[in-house]
Amino acid sequence: MNLQPIFMEITSKPTNFKTISPSQNPKTHHQHIYSCSKSSTLQLPLHRPHLKILRPINNPEKKLIPTTTTTTTTTTTSSDILRLLDCLGFPVPDALYISLIKECTHFVDAHEAVLLHAHLVKSRCNKPRLGLLNRVLIMFISCGCMENARQVFDEMSKRDFNSWAIMIAGYADRGEHEEVINLFTDPKLQYIMYSCSSFPVSWVFVCVLKACANTMNLNLGKQIHGWLMKSGYSNDLFVSSSLISFYGKIGCFKDGDLVFKGTSSQRNVVVWTARISNNCKEENFRQVLDVFKEMGREDVRKNSFTFSSVLRACANINDDGNCGEQVHANAIKLGLASKSYVQCGLVNMYGKFGLIKDAKRVFNVNGSMRNRACWNAMLTSYVQNGCLIEAIKFLYQMKAAGVQPQELWLDKLRSLCGSEILEN
Repeated sequence: MNLQPIFMEITSKPTNFKTISPSQNPKTHHQHIYSCSKSSTLQLPLHRPHLKILRPINNPEKKLIPTTTTTTTTTTTSSDILRLLDCLGFPVPDALYISLIKECTHFVDAHEAVLLHAHLVKSRCNKPRLGLLNRVLIMFISCGCMENARQVFDEMSKRDFNSWAIMIAGYADRGEHEEVINLFTDPKLQYIMYSCSSFPVSWVFVCVLKACANTMNLNLGKQIHGWLMKSGYSNDLFVSSSLISFYGKIGCFKDGDLVFKGTSSQRNVVVWTARISNNCKEENFRQVLDVFKEMGREDVRKNSFTFSSVLRACANINDDGNCGEQVHANAIKLGLASKSYVQCGLVNMYGKFGLIKDAKRVFNVNGSMRNRACWNAMLTSYVQNGCLIEAIKFLYQMKAAGVQPQELWLDKLRSLCGSEILEN
């Protein structure tokens, strides 16, 4: 039922109230309602301690609260809530700060995060609790304010392991590997690590090992490996797969194999895939297939990353694509053939052996799952096999889809065509 016309009628028409005598209403002998004139208005005794126009936030994910008196929509932010509490003179409890920090983190609202932190520092006289400051670090990192997070971290009078771990994870996510190593090797963190009996350390070492692999820091990586074995964390599959990947990227494949053999009782798909990836980097392509078959005998379910590495090995085995076709059949059986990584690997593999029809059929399987690598893989297949007309037509398809081709293959195609037809 639409209440708006009724509301407009009530507010627009004047109302006359008549006096009801006690005889007419025996239940209310002491109540008297006096008549009101047409020119009089009804005054409500409302007390407004703080009148503020809420500014709209352009964030479609937030739930907007529509008002009944205007046609626009507004929403209440964390700074609005804190301003209201300040006006009323109410203290802000830690539980409310935690709730507001979670909200800023969830909506990735950097502006509100800065205002919220400033209010927290002011209300706590520059001495907020350690737990609150750790949540502030997470909030700033989630909102992309790494400099603000670092400033808060440097100004903290006391830090626990979680404080260091949050910063390490933040820098690792941004790809600042040198900062990850600098934080990890800081004597203050080392003291905390050796003084604590237990803490959730595995994912922190994964970040540090990734940083060591990207900076080719073999010495620190081996020290971490030794510490993990001494502390009993070497049985953690998450850490083990990271160690295998680290040694593979550094080029120490034998050390990676030793880590793999040490997890013989409880290997998961991540550990197996790390081993297969190392074999690909070592160019032991036949061994990749052997490990892939062994993985099947162990009844370990493969994922799209596993097939991507195996297909890369199949593309480098001169058997006219026979092993690749078998891997393709296995991927279809497991329902992974349409995954972007698998699709890209299949196009590459079929194109390498000149099986353009097969590559094109795989490319057309699932258009919604194609990524830029898959488009460029199909273009590469056309160019490598001398299908220049098809390659030029395919370039127009890439342009229509908004995909930028790799400059390397554009130059190759220009050279083969012997003209400037592709300049534009």
